[in-house]
Amino acid sequence: MPANDTFKIMVNGFEFYFSQTDLETLDLVALSPSEFNVIKDHQSANARLLSANGHTKTFTIETGGETFEVVIKDALDQKLEQMGFGTASSKQVKEIKAPMPGLVLEIAVTDGQPVKEGDRILILEAMKMENSILIHADATIKKVTVVAGQAVEKGQVLVTLE
Repeated sequence: MPANDTFKIMVNGFEFYFSQTDLETLDLVALSPSEFNVIKDHQSANARLLSANGHTKTFTIETGGETFEVVIKDALDQKLEQMGFGTASSKQVKEIKAPMPGLVLEIAVTDGQPVKEGDRILILEAMKMENSILIHADATIKKVTVVAGQAVEKGQVLVTLE
């Protein structure tokens, strides 16, 4: 197992390990919000950030005319992986369930609708409080299994995802 200050960096499926010290010796210069220059061991490379997901620590970078998928895992990510747990984003949730018993007040999605992380799926009233049920990753609604005005129990499926 790598030391606690070791980062596992996967580039297009190949694993590399870097210590905190290794990363601190990188000379990064921002050329624009999405472009930067990296200098390491007297070698320089320009790179462009094509996409980034801070939640999954996944980045798409272009340098030298090639595109690279980069995933960064810190000590906690590596320990969870060693214990057999994937990151939250690596597990695809197929159902959104009621976190508590309540009454469905409003449904904000329809079957087949694409949704983005953070979008509201529905409003559930419980103990006279309105609770917005949000989606935690980009997905497509397969089927809404409840209707407005319906009472639901804790753990009841509200929406299925593709």
